[in-house]
Amino acid sequence: MFAKFMIVFSSTSFLYYGIACLYSKEIILEFERFVRYPWQRVLTGILQLLGGIGLILGLLIPLLGLLASMGLSVLMLMGFIIRIKIKDGLIKSLPSFLYMILSIYLSIVFFQWI
Repeated sequence: MFAKFMIVFSSTSFLYYGIACLYSKEIILEFERFVRYPWQRVLTGILQLLGGIGLILGLLIPLLGLLASMGLSVLMLMGFIIRIKIKDGLIKSLPSFLYMILSIYLSIVFFQWI
């Protein structure tokens, strides 16, 4: 039950942030600050949307959930590394790290369901 709740929580978070990456002026400015390439913001948003959808579908097709959670783990690791590289500090870096840990946990859950 806990794992399913975490899947829905993570999926909802990634769907929300994926949409925000594509349309939020605040996120657009944030990406310009540390990435400087608009296509990376769009790519990040699309990958988060696909990952969020993949997590939900993983409830029916665990292999798809495994692939989505592994991909999101890598995406969040990259986000964490970028935050550290630009010296954003703990408060701004922590969410990507925590979502990376959550995605790794979900990868283990989906692997056990296969």
